[in-house]
Amino acid sequence: MTQPRVLIAGTQSGVGKTTLATGLMAAMNKKGYKVQPYKVGPDYIDPGFHTVATGRISRNLDSWMISEEYLTELFLNNSKAADISIIEGVMGLFDGHRKEQGKGSSADVAKILSTPVILIIDAKKLAQSGAAIAYGYQNYDSELNLAGVILNRVGSESHYQMIKEPIEELGISVLGYIPNQAELHLPERHLGLVPTAETTSLANYIDDLAGIILEYLDLDQLYKLAKEAEELELVERSLFLEQQSDVDIKLAVARDEAFNFYYEDNLDLLKDRGVTLEYFSPVNDEELPVDIDGFYIGGGFPESFLQELSANETMRSSIKEAIEAGLPTYAECGGLMYLTERVINFDDESYEMVGVVPGTTMMQDSLQAMGYVRGKAEQENILLAKGEEIKGHEFHYSQLSESPNEQTAAYSLTGGKGEDGRLEGFVKDNLLASYLHLHFASNPAVIDNFIEECKKFKERRHQ
Repeated sequence: MTQPRVLIAGTQSGVGKTTLATGLMAAMNKKGYKVQPYKVGPDYIDPGFHTVATGRISRNLDSWMISEEYLTELFLNNSKAADISIIEGVMGLFDGHRKEQGKGSSADVAKILSTPVILIIDAKKLAQSGAAIAYGYQNYDSELNLAGVILNRVGSESHYQMIKEPIEELGISVLGYIPNQAELHLPERHLGLVPTAETTSLANYIDDLAGIILEYLDLDQLYKLAKEAEELELVERSLFLEQQSDVDIKLAVARDEAFNFYYEDNLDLLKDRGVTLEYFSPVNDEELPVDIDGFYIGGGFPESFLQELSANETMRSSIKEAIEAGLPTYAECGGLMYLTERVINFDDESYEMVGVVPGTTMMQDSLQAMGYVRGKAEQENILLAKGEEIKGHEFHYSQLSESPNEQTAAYSLTGGKGEDGRLEGFVKDNLLASYLHLHFASNPAVIDNFIEECKKFKERRHQ
């Protein structure tokens, strides 16, 4: 299947990948193209910017958590109605899993999806040496198609020409430059860039950014390079069902300003199997949706809405009663925090939470966990049988007052920050709560297992 596509990569973090990728998406959208945005890796925040820029939900392409076959299927499924797919890379072009030879890197995804790469080079303190940088990235991996370069933070037109000409002599297209303008920098917060739900001026910012992109970059050449991408073939469609499922399950999904970290593909895979998703707000609604068969609460920034979450006593009571009555419940990271007894914020203020997970969540000034991990189920839970494994990702600044124990821990972890074999998460009957962020395509059996638990609960509810 032919699908025009490019991957926007950087020489390293901090060269302007997110800013320029988001601007390119918005600019192509302004030109009338249907743009499907993507982000390499597990990040939730950057895709929010992409979604605002294009009006289409951005997707994650994570080649460490997801197999090459499944990654290709997800890409083709999401890009089928788009004129062009623009993929924002992660870190430097070749930076990936430290123990697995760059697995999960931008280059890895570009090769799996046969995608031309556009490299961003920070030109602020460069002249002809920019060509040496481009040459190195061009020749480091012969399987990679480095098709173009964008120069960022250029001082003048003459500065641009000084770098452009030797790069083009390498056979690499230079698509233009961005002047050195400080107002192009987005604010940051402790998980990275500010989430879209908290950036009220984001739409105006992106609109201005698109204007700069349209003025300084050759988007016709970008589209030409995108159309030169090789045809992608799907050997077998195995993630998504070939026929309509007869599953009749209603799943409550917490989605609001406090809880908005979801891989959209997870939700699509649930819907593909016949699950009806009932979105609701733990911040603003009074209680859980009625007649639900399961509950899914993802991550986000509950620590920014502790007063509102704590004050909504009817919602907290509704959730606690439902879980204690047997409602199959899966909680990730921020969702785990909300289900503990209380959260103590960065200012040492305490707020009552739902109280189905023992202990207190305490916000810390330093990062408590980060990176890819493998989780082995310590006991049977609503997603996995005991001993089964799942790949996931951790990134959080909080810690729990109660250390996981062998009787209730969800997983033993390998990789990431900490000793291999450390225990993580909480399991009790129908509840699984963990700091791990999971992409269901890393082990599709978890989808069917979760649905099966919801079906059993529904049957009991109607007896």
